Amino acid sequence: MIHVVGGGVAGLASAYRLQKRGREVRVLEATADVGGLAATYETAGDDVETFYHHLSKSEETIVEVAEELGLGDRLEWRIGENAYYVDGVVHPLDTLPQIAAYPHMSLYDKFRLGMLTLEIDVRGGVPKFDTYDDLTDFEDVPIKQFLLDHTTRGVYENFFEPLLDAKFGDRKEDVSAAWLLGRIKFRGERDLLRGEILGYFEGGFAPFVDRLVEAVGREHVTTGARATDVTVADGAVSTITYETAGGERTEETDAVVVAAMPNVLEDLTGYVCEVDFQGAVCAVVTMEEALTDTYWLNVAHDAPFGALIEHTNFVPPERYGGQHLLYVASYVQDAEEDLWRMSDGEIEEAWLSHVGEMFPAFDRSSVIEFRLARNPRAAPVYERGYLDLVVPYDLSEAVANGVYYAGMASEAQYPERSLNGGIVAGFECADRIADRA
Repeated sequence: MIHVVGGGVAGLASAYRLQKRGREVRVLEATADVGGLAATYETAGDDVETFYHHLSKSEETIVEVAEELGLGDRLEWRIGENAYYVDGVVHPLDTLPQIAAYPHMSLYDKFRLGMLTLEIDVRGGVPKFDTYDDLTDFEDVPIKQFLLDHTTRGVYENFFEPLLDAKFGDRKEDVSAAWLLGRIKFRGERDLLRGEILGYFEGGFAPFVDRLVEAVGREHVTTGARATDVTVADGAVSTITYETAGGERTEETDAVVVAAMPNVLEDLTGYVCEVDFQGAVCAVVTMEEALTDTYWLNVAHDAPFGALIEHTNFVPPERYGGQHLLYVASYVQDAEEDLWRMSDGEIEEAWLSHVGEMFPAFDRSSVIEFRLARNPRAAPVYERGYLDLVVPYDLSEAVANGVYYAGMASEAQYPERSLNGGIVAGFECADRIADRA
């Protein structure tokens, strides 16, 4: 028996792969629901994710799994329109004419930004096409230094710096240029006449999670089961103990895959992960009317949130009973920050009031519902030297034979976290287990 700790996408993927390779599996999920960060809310139509989700064209493994699960025809590739809110104006930034019309950078700034997004190094006047191929070359380079060297000060100050402030706050100076380059590669495919190409399942990601659970077998997935201990005998994992509403159980195990945050791994095995995580606060605002006509709106001033993501400008509102869904999201670098300590009601008032300041036509009476979610470990802080901190898939040397890790601090979640990375990490652990038999 193989035990998988964590019923998110990584854990379910690991169990799915193990079963395909002939191994008996039990998934232990501490909460009442599977899905992890892909958990959902009900709406007047389809369910919607608690934290916004979409796929980029580079996420190939999850697409392959969707095909295997019979969901390939439900994966839709849509245009996700992006814009930048600066000085009271929404500036669309998807097509070449829109970028050319953006007034807050010079023509030369835009040229240098464009070359970077195409991964072309034009320093010295001779274009080079392989400078950015190996991300490890930039692991120890601060983002600001990289952008000043590879673009212009105008690009840094008028485009990237507000985004970095929103994403990493006072940690932005710690972040590696490799993360930025990885994000460019990760989110690189776009139609220059329309915008960025992003994927979303008809019905949301809930059908994908449900189909994974069905493939694993619901009888092999136990929710409300919190793993509390892993024992080792003769250098190999021996038993796992977990608590349920019915009491504590200890079972023999051939291997344990920890597909959860590294603090769970530390509690179970003593393995200490040095990766820092940032929290996230995310609201889904259900409205009678649309706020904007763009999907992803970055904000260039000191707002109480980092971005406005209007989901129903990406997926039609008809899928949600004609209602409009807006994500309001912010990252938190420290649990002592005011945002993390505020009550849900205080956040609702602060955020919706600021939306009203940004958009005077916004009518608070059109808000039907404001639902807030918090996660203390939503994403890693991709600081310089991050690769030295990732947790190996196989922890036989560090902990014991038969202990594996597929959580957010795994190599598959570098240089950008994603559902695809969760699938890859789960598969990597499963294949190592199956191959050793």
